[in-house]
Amino acid sequence: MQEQLSIKNQFALGLLMLALFLGAGNLIFPPQLGQDAGSSILLATLGFLLTAVGLPLLAIMAISLTKGNMFEMAKRVHPIFSTFFAYAVYLALGPFFGIPRTSTVTHEIAVAPFLPSHFNHEIALFISTFVFFGLTFWLALNPLKLIDSIGKRMMPILLGLIGFMTISTFFLYSFDLVTPALGTYVQNPFSSGFIEGYLTMDTIAALVFGIVIMDRLKDLGIHDQKLMRKYTIHSGLIAGAGLSFVYISLALLGTISVPIIGRLDNGGQILSELSFHMYQYFGLILLAVVILVACLTTAIGLVSACSEFFAKRFPQVKYSIFVFILTFSSFLMANLGLNQLISISLPVLIFLYPIAIVLIVLTLIDDYFKLKRPVFITSILITSIFSFIDGLEAANIPVSDAFPFLRKLPLFETGMGWLIPTFFGAVVGFVITTIISKKTKTV
Repeated sequence: MQEQLSIKNQFALGLLMLALFLGAGNLIFPPQLGQDAGSSILLATLGFLLTAVGLPLLAIMAISLTKGNMFEMAKRVHPIFSTFFAYAVYLALGPFFGIPRTSTVTHEIAVAPFLPSHFNHEIALFISTFVFFGLTFWLALNPLKLIDSIGKRMMPILLGLIGFMTISTFFLYSFDLVTPALGTYVQNPFSSGFIEGYLTMDTIAALVFGIVIMDRLKDLGIHDQKLMRKYTIHSGLIAGAGLSFVYISLALLGTISVPIIGRLDNGGQILSELSFHMYQYFGLILLAVVILVACLTTAIGLVSACSEFFAKRFPQVKYSIFVFILTFSSFLMANLGLNQLISISLPVLIFLYPIAIVLIVLTLIDDYFKLKRPVFITSILITSIFSFIDGLEAANIPVSDAFPFLRKLPLFETGMGWLIPTFFGAVVGFVITTIISKKTKTV
């Protein structure tokens, strides 16, 4: 049994985790953030990094405490909540948003730029997503070696390409950050970037992908729980460094791109137009190949992880059947189009993300202070109520019009109205725990 992992293997595991994370949302949202934030790019990027890098790292730490088992983490609240939360996470990451988005981003960046202007967009999207998910289905039937090899080989190329594009852009065009901010980035750039980081889905993805890394550690001969936790966290730090580099580079590219290509609807279009403007079709082809491999790797990882999850829940159904169901349903969702997927997913993620954040934080605190169940229950209950309200607001259902007092909550207008109530919910849980403990001792 191997007791230590070489630096080479630690780095390879970090690249594998980066390959799993670095898919659709990671590539399209930073350029869009850069265009919208404009001169407020620094604060917006800082907020984005907190939710798109910092929280996934905390999630990796938390999931390593439960041997990669999301059910065990959520059971600290209640078994019923554990079932609900796990299914919600896997469905959001799977056929509803996460998997379909990998193909729509691939279409926007690797297919659409090469089509003639008169070609029907809906037909093109249908064909490209059909091919993408046909390939995903075939490869997801035996995904582990493919993801590992692609991750180690393609991630350095992708990082190098992004670095090359960023540096060359600085040389080819004037580097200034005077483009005016738009929308919520005018008044609240930090919190807007914070909310934008939800869309990468990396925090809840970490709850799923953590088990993939722990399984690879077992394959490498690491079975000691402390060592598995240590190397899982090391892998997360390597992946986090790579993600930070990608996000900062692409956000800056987005800001610089406004006077060059104008404002566009989504980050996929921004990357394509900028690549073509800089290097013509050579830039488009190079970007297309790397984007295809990055999104395909993430799609295979998500299909595999979700299929394994459902196969364990329903053992009478074969893994391969779930692979087909997930790829087919994702194919149908993908044909809604990238912009439509983003608009549908935002309210759901605004509801789920705070719950995941609070659960992760409580799990990490519990490792040191051994929290009682009432703290978990009251914190998650209050978070769920207020994040549900925030989700309705994001879906243009103005709950605050019916209940005006909500607007007086700190951070409510920024989509983070759950934060302060959750803190008080935790305090209530501590009080309940203290009262129960005193009654138990008296009896």
